[in-house]
Amino acid sequence: MALFSKKDKYIRINPNRSIKEAAQAKPEVPDELFAKCPACQHTIYKKDLGKTKVCPLCSYNFRISAFERLELTIDPASFKELFSGIETKNPINFPNYMEKLATVREKTGLDEAVLTGTATICDHKIALGIMDSNFIMASMGTVVGEKITRLFEYATEEKLPVVLFTASGGARMQEGIMSLMQMAKISAAVQRHSKAGLFYLTVLTDPTTGGVTASFAMEGDIILAEPQTLIGFAGRRVIESTVRENLPDDFQKAEFLLEHGFVDAIVERAELRDKIGQLLGLHGGQI
Repeated sequence: MALFSKKDKYIRINPNRSIKEAAQAKPEVPDELFAKCPACQHTIYKKDLGKTKVCPLCSYNFRISAFERLELTIDPASFKELFSGIETKNPINFPNYMEKLATVREKTGLDEAVLTGTATICDHKIALGIMDSNFIMASMGTVVGEKITRLFEYATEEKLPVVLFTASGGARMQEGIMSLMQMAKISAAVQRHSKAGLFYLTVLTDPTTGGVTASFAMEGDIILAEPQTLIGFAGRRVIESTVRENLPDDFQKAEFLLEHGFVDAIVERAELRDKIGQLLGLHGGQI
C-alpha cells in the first residue's frame, strides 16, 4: 500500500539551519564578472566588452575612467601629469563635502574630476585633459576650473594643441557660485589659446551637461562625440515643462546634435585615437 500513499504537499525545512546559513549556501555570481548594458538591458560578460568597454550587442559605450581613457588614447608611457595636488576648499562650508571628496579620491585614484598633463597621440605632442564621471559625476568645481585653465595657459605658452575629453553633470553645487565662475574663467583661457592660432579639439563623452556644455565643451575648433552620448544644458523634463512640448526621443543625444550641426563627427571609441591623430596632423600638431 505504500506505493499508493499520497506525497507530502509541504516543503520540508531543516529546523537546525539558520536563515544566514541558507543564504550563504546559495550559489553567487561575482559582480565583477558581468555588467548590465544600460541601453539594451542585456547582461554582458565583462570580458566580452574588451578594453574599449563597448557593448557587443548594441554598441553602447560604457563609461570609463580617466586612466582607462589614457590607455586607449595616448602613445604608451607618454603621459606626464601637470597641476596635480591643487587643494580643494569648502568655500560655503557645505556639510560633509570634504569627507565625500576623501572617499571618492580613494575610490578613483584621482585628486579631482579632471586629469591634466601632456602626452603624445600618434607622435603628436599635446596638452591633454580628461574628465572622469566617476569623480562626483565630473562636476565642475574651482579646482577643475583651475586645472583646465592652467592647461590652456600652459598650452598657449608652449604652443601646443589641446585635446580635452569632456564629461560632467554640471557645476558642483557644494561650492556654490564659485563653481559657476569657472565657466567664464576657462572660456577666457580658451580664447587666448585660440588667438595664438592653436588647435583645440573636444571629445564629448557621456554625459556632458550643464555648465561644461555651456562653456568650454562646445568651444573646440573640432567637436567629436562618442555614440549615444548625452549632451545638453538643462534636463529634458525641465525643457519640456518650459516649452510645453514633447521632445524627440533622441533629443540631447550625440546623433541629434550631429544632425543639427552642433557636433562635427561621431566616432567609435576604438577609432578615436586614429581620428584624433589624423586631425592633429591636419592642423599642424607639434611633433
